Amino acid sequence: MAPWAGAELSTLNLLRVLWLTLATAFLLTLLLHLVPAGLLPGCPLFQDLIRYGKTKRAGPQRPAACRVFDVPKRYFSHFYIISVVWNGFLLWCLTQSLFLGAPFPNWLHGLLRILGAAQFQGGELALSAFLVLVFLWLHSLRRLFECFYVSVFSNAVIHVVQYSFGLVYYVLVGLTVLSQVPLDGRNVYVIGKNLLMQARWFHILGMMMFIWSSAHQYKCHVILGNLRKNKAGVVIHCNHRIPFGDWFEYVSSPNYLAELMIYISMAVTFGFHNVTWWLVVTYVFFNQALAAFLNHQFYKSQFVSYPKHRKAFLPFLF
Repeated sequence: MAPWAGAELSTLNLLRVLWLTLATAFLLTLLLHLVPAGLLPGCPLFQDLIRYGKTKRAGPQRPAACRVFDVPKRYFSHFYIISVVWNGFLLWCLTQSLFLGAPFPNWLHGLLRILGAAQFQGGELALSAFLVLVFLWLHSLRRLFECFYVSVFSNAVIHVVQYSFGLVYYVLVGLTVLSQVPLDGRNVYVIGKNLLMQARWFHILGMMMFIWSSAHQYKCHVILGNLRKNKAGVVIHCNHRIPFGDWFEYVSSPNYLAELMIYISMAVTFGFHNVTWWLVVTYVFFNQALAAFLNHQFYKSQFVSYPKHRKAFLPFLF
């Protein structure tokens, strides 16, 4: 075990509590949907808060009171705008600290300390956090590009609570990454001057996994977008069709599976043993599994010819 691992595990971390709570909530929600339908909560608000897009329209009848809080699903782009700006700022702060010895702004330093930032030494972890923050920023930038130039949004909606959470989500993820960096600015600067010397095999593996997962997610989003376009790339309808190709041959929501793999690639970049980030991965797993399960139900209910061998989220398993 690395010399700083014990200190990291013993730190009271509010971010860990948050991610564990979110993961538990989505696990329980997923389990509720795996039991017989009669045992599901009948509250329309409950279903309205967990469904979005096509699964919201395919779900239980929505009362007028719920529709008041609808927000267009195309507002997903706002999440990535926030992420590109905010996590770009965090990446700039970390870069300044690593290579120029500049301390984090006082307000950011205080916020990270409250959230349970690292209080230990660790060059590998500083490099890992730097790479993960780069991955997160690139991921958000690509998703923003896809929202504008690849995806074709219909008049589908999300709940304003889901929208609000999405705006906060990438802020929390960025803070979670930055909280893994030692707060002693001088020490981080010393680490930064020898940053490449801290490179380990798991950094390279994590980078390769990130590129591989991102490429597949992009390809899956292109497939989905092309279902609503003609051969010239012009949008001709907003109907739902059965997608084929790439990971769609195995699961109904390969873009969600790729999202999980992207976060796992970041866990690998952290060296496998970062407890805080594995809690983030756990949350992403249950969140995406629930969305994939609801998508799978939608496809099976809408298309009689839907491929029976496809699973919802995990190839050959679920």
